[in-house]
Amino acid sequence: MQVSGAWRLIARVFIPFAAGYYLSYLFRTINALISNRLISDTGVGTADLGLITSVYFLVFAAAQIPVGILLDRFGPRRVQSVLLLLAAGGAGLFAVSTDFLSLLIARAMIGLGVAAALTAGLKSIVLWFPRERAALLNGYMIMLGSLGAVTATAPVEHLLTWMGWRQLFEILAGATGATAILIYLVVPERSVVPSTASTTLASVFSDRRFWRMAPLSATCVGSAWSLQGLWASPWLTDVEGLDRASLVRRLFIMSIALSCGAWLFGMTVHHIKRRGIGAETILATVAGLFIAAELALILRAPLPSILPWSVVAIVGTATVVSFAVIADYFPPELAGRANGALNVLHFGWAFLAQCATGLILEQWSTNDGHRSVEAYQVAFGLNVALQIVALVWFALPWHRSVASWMSSIPFFMPADVSDAVASVGLYENSVILIPADDDAEW
Repeated sequence: MQVSGAWRLIARVFIPFAAGYYLSYLFRTINALISNRLISDTGVGTADLGLITSVYFLVFAAAQIPVGILLDRFGPRRVQSVLLLLAAGGAGLFAVSTDFLSLLIARAMIGLGVAAALTAGLKSIVLWFPRERAALLNGYMIMLGSLGAVTATAPVEHLLTWMGWRQLFEILAGATGATAILIYLVVPERSVVPSTASTTLASVFSDRRFWRMAPLSATCVGSAWSLQGLWASPWLTDVEGLDRASLVRRLFIMSIALSCGAWLFGMTVHHIKRRGIGAETILATVAGLFIAAELALILRAPLPSILPWSVVAIVGTATVVSFAVIADYFPPELAGRANGALNVLHFGWAFLAQCATGLILEQWSTNDGHRSVEAYQVAFGLNVALQIVALVWFALPWHRSVASWMSSIPFFMPADVSDAVASVGLYENSVILIPADDDAEW
């Protein structure tokens, strides 16, 4: 690919889809900043707020499989532009909503409208860019998109000093509609091979490796989205007692960490794959760090809380790692549907975690408008327990391989066998014994 042609593709393909994903991330996280205003202006409760915010994830998750099929059939240009128009309508409705039901419907429209934001961008990368650059470009796509989370902190707070949240959503409605038109007019068309979705989806959902890694990815990524997208703000206010300015500053730092995390994951996956190392190792490491960070918050560990909260934010971009694992499991023609299937679980879990957290917090009464630390510890602790179960499930095959290896080394085998073995190796889940005597028969 020539340099001039590459930059032309970046301008006409990569940037427009990155703009759509940017808006998706902004819509996903903005309720954390305006939650107090929503409660005071509309009278919704904590559980209602959790449902209004999390319905975005529910609709988003339900749309992933149909969106994947539409992307394969009609291409990302047409699908993304049409759906973003729906998101623009949802943002406009949100701006004029005055009760729980209208807010819920508007938020659902936004969720459906941006349901293709990431997968359309990933599909465009597959269609237009070299495959060996896909992981790196995926990382850049998510990094640029996550700048929407950065915008949903200090920049939005600045806007809210001279306009209300309703006017803000009117602006977002206009920007989303303009992005839809930009994608339709600027992105070139490319022929797409019709998908045999009924067959390919069955092969994805019947794959044992998928169901080994998907629970871990979903419980970690989905929980990170739930926490940063809504519950970090109440925690920082109720538990840590931050004022408004300190809260916005803390959310801003978290969003910067989020954006940097996407770039870091993209670069890491790109380089380790060139060295022949699987992305599963990174996924397990990220899960372990995420669990440790959440436990540090729950147990009130004596360290600056911005450190574990930054880890929480970074894990929200671990989809870069998860999609790299999927790429190792399935051939290119199945990658799109496999990513969509995994995204169903990501967003489905985010919905459950966000909604359940609100319901659990509602069981504790407020004191001067604040909930007790015990309420948050129970709500967050339930998530951590499920993540630990998912990590153990993910690690079981590795544990069995190590156990097989340990039982096969000379210390654990009969003397007449160990004398004849020079070394032991592992290939996939099989134990390989290398004879000490070249003439030995096995």
